[in-house]
Amino acid sequence: MRAVIQRVSEASVTVDNNIAGAIQKGLLVLVGIEDADTLEDIQWLSTKIVNLRIFNDADGVMNVSVKDSGGDILLVSQFTLHASTKKGNRPSYIKASKPDVSIPMYEKMIAQLQADLGKTISTGIFGADMQVRLLNDGPVTITIDTKNKE
Repeated sequence: MRAVIQRVSEASVTVDNNIAGAIQKGLLVLVGIEDADTLEDIQWLSTKIVNLRIFNDADGVMNVSVKDSGGDILLVSQFTLHASTKKGNRPSYIKASKPDVSIPMYEKMIAQLQADLGKTISTGIFGADMQVRLLNDGPVTITIDTKNKE
């Protein structure tokens, strides 16, 4: 799994002029799923996202997690995170899972994040043409790949 995690002051996802999900202070997480992903990847990534200490403490130091800050999470599926640009100028998405694999994994990721955060998260609509709006706070943007744990 690949994730782009952005600390936001606010974020929302709109589909067909309707807001599908919105949060105030918290994390906007874009997630891409590939066939090699497992439940272990979901558990590891969810734990990492919920506990990343990227919110400021009273001294202005990034030392507080989204969970500890009381922030929210907006999760958006994004197959383009698995784009391969090795050949030519047209990205290949061959590594991105097809919906029959990725939808159940995305749903499990939602459930895992909710369990780890201790509250309901907001989401986009899987496979929809979505408009994502965000106010990146910092800016703070972190990428994580469960197959390359740095």
